[in-house]
Amino acid sequence: MNLSTENILLIGSVLLFFSLLTEKVPKKFGIPILLLFISIGMLAGSDGIGRIHFDDPHTAQFIGMMALAIILFSGGMHSKYKEIKPVMLPGVLLATLGIILTTLFTGLFIFWLTNHFFEKFTFTLFESLLLASVVASTDAAAVFSILPKGMRLKYHLRHLLELESESNDPMAYMLMITFLPLVQHQGHSALWIVGIFFYELFAGLLCGFLLGKATVKIINKINMSNHALYPILLIIMFFVLFSVTEFIHGNGFLAVYIGGVIVGNSKLMHKRSSKSFFDGFTWFAQITMFLTLGLLLNPSELLPVAGLALVIGIFMIIFARPLAVWGCLFPFRAIPPKAKFYVSWVGLRGAVPIIFATYLLAANIEHGRIMFNIVFFITLLSLLVQGTLVPFVARALGLVEPKPLQLMPTFDTEAEEETKTAMSEIVIRKQSLKEGDCLLDMPVPENTRVVVAKRGDHYFIPKGNTKLEPRDILYIISDDEEGLREACGKLGIRHYHLRKQK
Repeated sequence: MNLSTENILLIGSVLLFFSLLTEKVPKKFGIPILLLFISIGMLAGSDGIGRIHFDDPHTAQFIGMMALAIILFSGGMHSKYKEIKPVMLPGVLLATLGIILTTLFTGLFIFWLTNHFFEKFTFTLFESLLLASVVASTDAAAVFSILPKGMRLKYHLRHLLELESESNDPMAYMLMITFLPLVQHQGHSALWIVGIFFYELFAGLLCGFLLGKATVKIINKINMSNHALYPILLIIMFFVLFSVTEFIHGNGFLAVYIGGVIVGNSKLMHKRSSKSFFDGFTWFAQITMFLTLGLLLNPSELLPVAGLALVIGIFMIIFARPLAVWGCLFPFRAIPPKAKFYVSWVGLRGAVPIIFATYLLAANIEHGRIMFNIVFFITLLSLLVQGTLVPFVARALGLVEPKPLQLMPTFDTEAEEETKTAMSEIVIRKQSLKEGDCLLDMPVPENTRVVVAKRGDHYFIPKGNTKLEPRDILYIISDDEEGLREACGKLGIRHYHLRKQK
């Protein structure tokens, strides 16, 4: 079936619908959600039951590039300074030096392997390094879709893996576009290549910082009567940030991540609603990207490269990734060997290597299709072997922290055991307003509502745009006592007065 204007919306909607239905499968069966989305795309493709013929690497590259930029910006928005500060140095080393070492080890191995044992797929040194740079970045964020809810890892490993996976894509991208001209024999000098590399790095950092700050100022200064437009304004500023950086030939992926970190850690008008809207936008981009990449692949083409890709994938899991991780984390004595081993294991390949592989198809290099299929096979291998064992390895290494004890508050009234609804009086503190001073920006759970507020001797019914002040008293109601604990915990409040309602 060929895609056309008449059926593309219907087919796309059906595929997105079935993708959304699989959202709970990873946590139940321990299967990476990325694998499920790609599988749906493959089943709908020309070799699957859908028989949809899609062979446009340029379109796939554009969709993947925009989706990756959205994912990086969203990841930056959720990166909190206080959380990443303890792991900042090791995380940055893994995201930069770790990618370089992984590319070097894997590239040299591919060059040796294809020139001695797989002569049918003989690659030059630059082709080997190019292929290695494409598969070097990790997608550890996919791991957290299969980790049981509430599983806490010791030694700040969760924050370390998140920081690495969200920030190592720009380095892999720069390595890829450094080796690609060499494979195309464009004849650039070594000095020119090094200069371009550092220019893109500096331009990405500078644009991300400056335009991130500008985004915060613009959103806070513009007073729009329709508050639903603030999330739209954030998306517009995101596109400006990415496109301006790309226009001056900077690293747009690095820029959007830095910009996202700045926006996420700044005081922003309607921050909570904007982040929630952007999260949904990010999920839509991810699913669309996974389905597109699945459609682009012909599973029958994986068989000829299966042997070579299997050897490369095993080498990366057993040697390249561990050597790079241990080399980067060697100076950090506070990270024990078992934690370093776990970081090595959670070096999952994900959507990013496949997106980068579309650049090889679009560039029409000699072994572009072969490299694309190898990257796809390595990604599937990594998700199946490493991804499904992530929770097991964490428990086997003793890296799972016990759940913290829940301290029961002291109640001044008694209630019957069958009582369900609970009401509480909480006093707003300065810390409670860190996400924004509007009620709409406060992290109140869905099953909890603010019914009335008190300021001094004045009672009033708050709205979404109501600005709160320290010492304001909020009366909140929830389905049960657990909902109140969750609400107070998110607001940074430990002590509260609780009343249960019949």
